[in-house]
Amino acid sequence: MSGILLDTHILIWYANGDKKLNKAMQHRISSAINQNGAYLASISLWEICMLEKKQRIILEIPCPEWINQFLEMTHTKILELTPSIAKESCALPGTFHGDPADCIITATARITGLTLLTQDEKILAYASQGYVSCSNPSHY
Repeated sequence: MSGILLDTHILIWYANGDKKLNKAMQHRISSAINQNGAYLASISLWEICMLEKKQRIILEIPCPEWINQFLEMTHTKILELTPSIAKESCALPGTFHGDPADCIITATARITGLTLLTQDEKILAYASQGYVSCSNPSHY
C-alpha cells in the first residue's frame, strides 16, 4: 500500500487549516488526498470524539457529523483495526510508550507500509530507531 497515514492531530490541523502545518505539508496531504492515498486509523475517530468530549477541541457541528464531512470531502480512507494490527500493536519491536491509541496508529503504519505523518515526539523517536516510517510536519 502506498500513501500516508494521518495521525489524529495532523488530521485535525489539516481540517482546520491550522498554521502548525506548513504549506509544504499541507500540499503533501492535499496531493495524497487527490491521489486517493490518504488514510486514517479507525482509532483516530475515537480520539477525535474523546478530544471533543474533554473539550480539548471545539467543533462547530456534532462530532460524528464533522468526521463524516471530512471523510466525504477528502475521500480519506479508514483503516479498520484488523487482527494483524491488533497483534502488532501489542508486540511493537523495541521500546514504545504505553498509549493504546498511539500503539494502534503506529502498528497500522507498520502493517500497511504507510508513512505516518505525526508531530508526536515519542512516535518520532521510535521512528528514528527504524521501526516505522514517519514524517514530521514541522521539519518538512
